[in-house]
Amino acid sequence: MSDPVKYLLDEQHLPRFWYNVNADLPVPLDPVLHPGTKKPITPDELGVIFPRAVIEQEVSTEREIEIPKPVREILRQWRPSPLYRARRLEQALQTPAKIFYKYEGVSPPGSHKANTAIAQAFYNKAEGVKRITTETGAGQWGSSLAMAGSMFGLEILVYMVKVSYNQKPYRRAFMETFGARCIASPSDTTESGRAILAEHPDSSGSLGIAIGEAVELAAQRDDTKYALGSVLNHVLLHQTVIGLEAQKQLEMADTYPDMIIGCTGGGSNFAGIAFPFLGEQLRGGRKVECIAVEPSACPTLTKGLFAYDFGDTAHLTPLCKMHTLGSTFVPPGFHAGGLRYHGMAPQISHLAKLGYIAPRSYNQLECFAAGIQFARSEGIVPAPEATHAVRAAIDEAEKCRESGESKTILFNLSGHGNFDMQAYTDYLGGKLKDLEYAESEVAMALAGLPSVA
Repeated sequence: MSDPVKYLLDEQHLPRFWYNVNADLPVPLDPVLHPGTKKPITPDELGVIFPRAVIEQEVSTEREIEIPKPVREILRQWRPSPLYRARRLEQALQTPAKIFYKYEGVSPPGSHKANTAIAQAFYNKAEGVKRITTETGAGQWGSSLAMAGSMFGLEILVYMVKVSYNQKPYRRAFMETFGARCIASPSDTTESGRAILAEHPDSSGSLGIAIGEAVELAAQRDDTKYALGSVLNHVLLHQTVIGLEAQKQLEMADTYPDMIIGCTGGGSNFAGIAFPFLGEQLRGGRKVECIAVEPSACPTLTKGLFAYDFGDTAHLTPLCKMHTLGSTFVPPGFHAGGLRYHGMAPQISHLAKLGYIAPRSYNQLECFAAGIQFARSEGIVPAPEATHAVRAAIDEAEKCRESGESKTILFNLSGHGNFDMQAYTDYLGGKLKDLEYAESEVAMALAGLPSVA
């Protein structure tokens, strides 16, 4: 099992405020644009799919935004989450590096996604919303919103990317246990889904397609709103409880990270752990190397263009300036389903463009190998998404062994893999392969980027 050096905070140390990186950006973000007019979108226009409080957070430049008391009361069920010193892994690697990981798998759904699901459900309930539609890739977000909806008496409708819907039946069962309805996407329940199926009957789906279906339904009823589990500013804001807690826990350990590592699909768990530390740096504090790790089969930050694009395949969402592979790009069906998104969070894209974040990509076989090495040392099986962060942490620790340099490495173990054991079974059985994206498909998707003056 994991080394007993575990840094715990009591519930009195649960952050009272979220940290908003917009307050410290040296260059402001580019505005979000209306998909029709290509002009900066107004709060009233966003109000068709989001509650007012969430919209205010999306555009806020206040450094601290108070966490509502009802949200904090629920978060106390599993927060503050533990920070571990991975001494067994350090010993196995024979590295002088100190490796710490923030473990988000202690939440009921087993991932960091619950941090924003509770907040978004609260704000929707306060505004009188009856139903929330959403998408999910690997299922962590759908599971989290299903639980949150149950706690606040909301109907939840989840469009799950078809390849993950088929790969992960237990995630679907988890959602349904909490009363949510889960539909494989693309589906025949929406116009956008039917259009995809007409052209590609065997489509494995993508997060962009699932988002389009969820947004389409949300816009049709006054009692329905849409919730997103990553990418947008307010989602990344809600996740900063991770990094804020880690700062206090590292003070207990009398250390400070030289580098922070997180996996990135849309960007929420990476932002959650990294943004509070980056904020200190932007305000003149200590510098920290931030490594955002993505799958080589969907390399948004490492291969995508920094441009305005739609967040969905149906082109119903606002336009955001971000690193993108093109909204119509459908990634191959690798097992880290939560990382199969064509775009990266605007805040992360912006900071990467400014040089504050270093992107990196890995293939899935080397990530699963790292996940198993971590499990055998620390006693926790990581989610396939989180194995990307584990892989990078191990690589950096091995560099320290070779150089003799002792660095402090902090990474976010964003969730456990207990619902993903089929993926590990396939890996151990030699059935998994490294999948490559088709460059021609990316070129076609990027050729369809919206024209913005």
